[in-house]
Amino acid sequence: MTKTKKKIAVVEDEQALQSVLAEWLDSEGYEPIPITTGRQAIEEIPKRLPDLILLDILLPEIDGLTVMRQLRENPETAKIPVVILSNLGDPAERREAEALGARDYLVKAEHDFPSIKRVIERVLQNGV
Repeated sequence: MTKTKKKIAVVEDEQALQSVLAEWLDSEGYEPIPITTGRQAIEEIPKRLPDLILLDILLPEIDGLTVMRQLRENPETAKIPVVILSNLGDPAERREAEALGARDYLVKAEHDFPSIKRVIERVLQNGV
C-alpha cells in the first residue's frame, strides 16, 4: 500500500521562491501545488483541496488575508490549515491572520527550510 502524499498549496508570487519551495516540498515527500496569485488561490484551492496552505500576504490581484477570508467562508476549504509565509512582520497583520485562524505566521527572513518543515509537520500531525 502506497502512502498518499500530503498536498501543500504554495501561494507565492515571487517565482524564484515559488520554484525553490515547490522543489523542496517535493523532495520532502509532499505534493506541492504552485499558485502565484490571490485570484488563482481562490479558484484552485477548492478544486485541489490541499492538506495545508502556505500563504503569502503580498500577492497580485487579491492579498493573502482576503484569500484567507474567502477560503474560510467556503465550507469545503474552511478547515484547511493555513500557515502564513510572509516578508511582513507587521503585528496588525499577524493578529488579523491569527484571528482568521492561521496556524502559524512565519516571516521568511527568520525561517530556514528545517524550521518551515517543523511547522508543516506539526500542523499536519496535530492540526495546530
